[in-house]
Amino acid sequence: MNSTLRDLDYFGLDELLAPEEKMTRDSVRQFVERHVIPRIEHSFATENFPLTLVPEMAELGIFGANLKGYGCAGMNGVAYGLIMQELEAADSGLRSFASVQSALSMHAIYGFGSEEQKQRYLPEMARGKLIGCFGLTEPDHGSDPGAMETRARRDGGGWVLNGTKRWITNGTIADVAIVWARVDEGITGFLVEKGKPGFSARDIKGKFSMRASVTSELIFEDVRLTDAERLPQARGLRAPLACLNEARYGIAWGAVGAARSCYNCALDYARSRRQFAREIGGYQLVQNKLVSMLTEITKGQLVCLRLGQLKNAGKLRPEQVSFAKRNNVGEALKIARTARDILGANGIVNEYPVIRHMLNLETVNTYEGTYDIHTLILGRDITGLSAFE
Repeated sequence: MNSTLRDLDYFGLDELLAPEEKMTRDSVRQFVERHVIPRIEHSFATENFPLTLVPEMAELGIFGANLKGYGCAGMNGVAYGLIMQELEAADSGLRSFASVQSALSMHAIYGFGSEEQKQRYLPEMARGKLIGCFGLTEPDHGSDPGAMETRARRDGGGWVLNGTKRWITNGTIADVAIVWARVDEGITGFLVEKGKPGFSARDIKGKFSMRASVTSELIFEDVRLTDAERLPQARGLRAPLACLNEARYGIAWGAVGAARSCYNCALDYARSRRQFAREIGGYQLVQNKLVSMLTEITKGQLVCLRLGQLKNAGKLRPEQVSFAKRNNVGEALKIARTARDILGANGIVNEYPVIRHMLNLETVNTYEGTYDIHTLILGRDITGLSAFE
């Protein structure tokens, strides 16, 4: 087992997991060790997502893992979270691909699509034969999706779509884009397949973060769609926000995986690196850093487990997901920075995974609701007063 992938369970939480949850986690961890770790640095260096991993990810039931029917695995919330944890222990881009495929694209069709749309897309997406992307964010509207400028106007029995979406994971490799647009009645979603006249996508290059993930801009110029390509149950901003909530749930778990990898790397380094005639792990300052990292990872694990239990019971509130996303990603970023510090100059080279995780987590801390936006969501929840206006 790659040393950075080994488990970290200071409070014996393994005892609280069901056998099938452990089996799911272990299977994904094994997949990550065998097939992801040997190639992820190359993918990061070349700004390419390793698409050859998709068939085996599908074989493991990763895509739409917590959806029922339509060829999906029907796992519970904890098992799904553990999948995200193990994927992000390798790289945030890998977890991001799975999140966009599952929690955003497939969930949008599952929750707001027609039966015909579900039958057409979900089985193929579960098998990894179709890739999806989720077009919500725009060049001038990130944290405020309600201000979107992409519009769809009625034209006879169909629609004409115009607008631009930016920072879209999987954009240029997607076979179908779930696109959110303003219509006369409010906001709704459309299924736009690759190759539609007027629909183009281009990659955003030059990223210093999430380099093993495809990030794109989607452009719609008089794209003609039938009414059968609209998500019939998607009415208002509630629909895309529900999908985002599913993705944030997975991110909260994933961040723990990235933090764990950074901690394991820093711990191994502190035990072997010698300065002033002794291992640096024997110095109080380094031990203080390692203990702080361990503490925050353990807290994050406890938050995730309870979050999963609430999700399984149907009691999970969006504000609780905001709490977990805000805390776990924020702390994971601090842990990555601390690990980079412990490794010294070695912390900035790709011989060790720490700098890659640190750079990735800068993005994870921003997307699916920034740290500050989740602060305001929680502030509104506990005071009853909104600071957004």
